[in-house]
Amino acid sequence: MMECDILDCLEQLGYDGPLAEEAALLEAARGGLSSVEYVGLCRWLVSRLKPLCDLEENITTGSEDLESLEVDIRGLLKELCCPYKVSAIRKGNAKDHLNFILFLSSELQAAQITFSRQHDIGGQKGCSASRDLREICQTLNVSPCKGQNAEDVFALIQNKVYTLVEKCPDVTVGEPAIKKALSSEQWEMLHSMNATMSSEYECRRRMLIKRLDVTIQSFGWSDRAKAKVDSMAQAYQPKRHVLRAEATVDVAALLAAREDIYNVVKTSSGASRVNTTCAVNKIQMGRVPDRGGRPSEIEAPLPEMPPWQKRQDGGGNWRGRGQGTGGWKGRGGDRWVGGGGGGGGRGDWHGGRHKHGGKRGRYQY
Repeated sequence: MMECDILDCLEQLGYDGPLAEEAALLEAARGGLSSVEYVGLCRWLVSRLKPLCDLEENITTGSEDLESLEVDIRGLLKELCCPYKVSAIRKGNAKDHLNFILFLSSELQAAQITFSRQHDIGGQKGCSASRDLREICQTLNVSPCKGQNAEDVFALIQNKVYTLVEKCPDVTVGEPAIKKALSSEQWEMLHSMNATMSSEYECRRRMLIKRLDVTIQSFGWSDRAKAKVDSMAQAYQPKRHVLRAEATVDVAALLAAREDIYNVVKTSSGASRVNTTCAVNKIQMGRVPDRGGRPSEIEAPLPEMPPWQKRQDGGGNWRGRGQGTGGWKGRGGDRWVGGGGGGGGRGDWHGGRHKHGGKRGRYQY
């Protein structure tokens, strides 16, 4: 449903205003430009979109001045090349008003993605690690100067990290798992191994997510659940949205690993079983029936249809008048017992015997 898509977009954009609920959004959409909440949502989206796209137009008025508001929206639609007309937003129904909100939300999402790909930490273009560097600087409260290259930014980050580590106790950060420098060939091998494993786990995650979607979808098949589809989607969609099939483990995780990664404790070890053991685990199962399932013992199923063969002349099928060779079975168990293909002629009934052409056959029933 359109309102669910809009709520998902608004949640991703960080909107926490009064129209974050479905009922409030639908009520504001019915009011359109006469609704204060609806106009407020439009102004919030445009205010976020304006600095990303360098927009000249803006929504500066509210629902109390509809004429000025229509002028602002008309100019905004023209600058954004929006396919909707201001008349549809002014006099349209709730669906038209929701379409306008969905358009602004989609434009804002696209602008944010484009901006994050084009600008790095220093305001220059073309740096693929700009987003990660920006997040690191925000976490460490590091403010690089505009125009600094990545090498200078890394130096600032390194000095900040060393300063913070010195203030922490000695047991806070352990020794790294990899202590030796790797050659270029080893780095390439690590990247290749990580790409292979990431592809494998992405396939598994996609399968599990698809199973989850199908399972949730099956819950709505009953007549009782069909009346609660909206509430089910509202409860499931936020949790489903955060699930990603792409693997998030990269080579940086290997470099950040500490020595404690070597100490892998199995769930079946004695130390782990101290807190998980129970009386049921001490019961030994007896002999169980063989359930099979071995591929080497499974036989191929029989074909559903017999193989197609070319029709043979004189094969015994009834071919019509004067051409049958016997053996034709009729409905209800009637059959030809004898008789062959004659030279044509009229068939007569004579005391249960049928003359067909030159040869005679007995018809039983």
